[in-house]
This record gives sequence, C-alpha cells and structure tokens, in this order.
Amino acid sequence: MTAPFLSGYLKLVTLKKQNLIGSRVRTARLKSKPPITQGELVARLQTEGLDYIDQAKVSRIESGSRPVRDYEVVALAAALRVSITWLLGEKD
Repeated sequence: MTAPFLSGYLKLVTLKKQNLIGSRVRTARLKSKPPITQGELVARLQTEGLDYIDQAKVSRIESGSRPVRDYEVVALAAALRVSITWLLGEKD
C-alpha cells in the first residue's frame, strides 16, 4: 500500500513528468479574465524576482518537462493570483 502523499510523485515517475504544477499553471493562466499569455506571465514573474524565466521556460513548466523550485511555485502562485496549495493539486 502506498502512502497518500506519494501518489502524486508516483504518477510523475510513471508519466516522466518533472513537476506537479504544469497543468495547473496553464489552467490558471487561461482561466484568468482576461486570459494571461505566456509572455504576460513572464512579465509578472519578473516583478516577482524571477528574471531568468522566459517564455520557453514557462512552456516547459506547463508541459511538465521542467522541474520547478519551491520559490518558483510561490512566485507562480502570486503571479497567477492562485493559492500555492491549488497549484499543487488541491481540489477546487
């Protein structure tokens, strides 16, 4: 029997994903009113101090092919105006 907190990790290993939040970043970006482009998200992340994140990195985060550091999760949540726990998979 697998511990509940490992289920997300095991899913990542199976799918060969590098992060848990990519699909949530894309969902939050597109559900914003008005929708936020990847370029606009990059600009917001720059104001959060992540000036090394460009549009290509946002795309890789969303596809799950780029790992995301803990402080990047905090900045993404702030830039997208969502909670950290929601980005990490908490139910709506």
